[in-house]
Amino acid sequence: METSTEGAAEAAGQGSAQADPPVPAEPTAATVTATATATDTDTAAAEESTAGVTATTDTAAAGTGTGAAATATATATATDEGITIATAPTAMAPASLSPSRAGDFMQCPLLYRFRVIDRLPEKPSEAATRGTLVHAVLERLFDAPAAERTAPRATSLIPGQWDRLRETRPEVVELFADDPEGERLARWLGEAEQLVERWFTLEDPTRLEPVERELFIETQLESGLKLRGIIDRVDVAPTGEVRIVDYKTGKAPRPQYAEGALFQMKFYALVVWRLKNVVPRRLQLVYLGSGDVLTYDPVVADLERVERKLHALWEAIRQATETGDWRPRPTKLCGWCDHQAHCPEFGGTPPPYPLPVRAPESGGGPQGRMGPD
Repeated sequence: METSTEGAAEAAGQGSAQADPPVPAEPTAATVTATATATDTDTAAAEESTAGVTATTDTAAAGTGTGAAATATATATATDEGITIATAPTAMAPASLSPSRAGDFMQCPLLYRFRVIDRLPEKPSEAATRGTLVHAVLERLFDAPAAERTAPRATSLIPGQWDRLRETRPEVVELFADDPEGERLARWLGEAEQLVERWFTLEDPTRLEPVERELFIETQLESGLKLRGIIDRVDVAPTGEVRIVDYKTGKAPRPQYAEGALFQMKFYALVVWRLKNVVPRRLQLVYLGSGDVLTYDPVVADLERVERKLHALWEAIRQATETGDWRPRPTKLCGWCDHQAHCPEFGGTPPPYPLPVRAPESGGGPQGRMGPD
C-alpha cells in the first residue's frame, strides 16, 4: 500500500526487470515470529505497530540494541466523578522496520523521528485517503464469486467503504468539513471511481484467486532486526510460483526512479523469502493513476543486497536513536511535510527528545542516504 511519501526516491536495490526461472532459496536461520491477515487500516500505522502503543504506568525497555527506556507522560483532569487520567502516547525506541519507515529515514531522518519516536499527529490528505478507500474496494471485491467481479460491482462498493472508513478513522471527515454542498466530496468520490474502473483495464479479477489480501508479514533476521509490512495481494500459481502485487493510486515513476519504487517490493520479497524459504517469482506494481504495470523478477542476489542495505540503515537508525542526532534532509518533498513548524529548516524547533541519549561519536557520516552496493 501507499505511504505519504509515495514517489520519493529511495536509494535501494539495483538491477533491471528480467524473466528468470524460479530460484531455489538458500537455507536461512531467520526466525519466523508471526503471520496474520491485517485489517483495513492505514498502511503506515498498521506496518509500524509501535505507533499504536498506549502508555501504561510502567516503563519498558524498547529498541534493538539501544537499551533505551520508554517514557510516558500523563495529565490528570478533575471531573464530577473523580479524576480522569489522560495518557499521552509512550515514546519508544524503534523496534522494527517497515518499508514506509525505511523510506522515511532515507528521505529525512528527522521525519522518521517525528513519526516513529515523537509520533506527531498528521492531517489526513485527500490523496492518501483516496488511496486507502480504493485499496479497501479492491480487497473487498474478491469476496464476490469470480463471475461477479465486474467494474459496476466494484464501484458500487465505494459508498459503503467510504462510510466504513469514516467510522474507523473519524479524522478523515475533516477533509470535507468546508464542503457543505458536498460538491468537492462528490468529485473526490468520482476520482476514486475512475481509479477503480481503470484497474479493470490492467488486470482481470475474474481470472484471479488471491491466496492472501492485505497480508501482514513479519520476520526477525539472524541479526535481530525485525522486518514487517503489509502486502496488498499474494497470488500463487498452480505450479507454486508466488507473485506479490501492490496497488498504487498515483502515477508510475519515470524510469530513473523505478528502483526507488521497487524498494518496497524487494523488502516484501525479502520477508517472504526469510519466512517461507521461497523467492517470489514476480513483483508487480499496478499504477492506477497512469494505467501502468511495473514488474520485476527478483533473484537471491537482489534480496541479499536489500538485506545488507537494511542492516546498514538500521544501524544508522540505532545510532540516531541513542544520540538523539536526527538531522533534517531538505528536498522538494519538504513542501508537503506536516511538520514544518517543528523543523529547523523552516525555523521551527523539534519537541524535547523523549529518550535517553549518549554523546555522539565524532566524525559521524551523513544520515538518510544509502551508499552504492
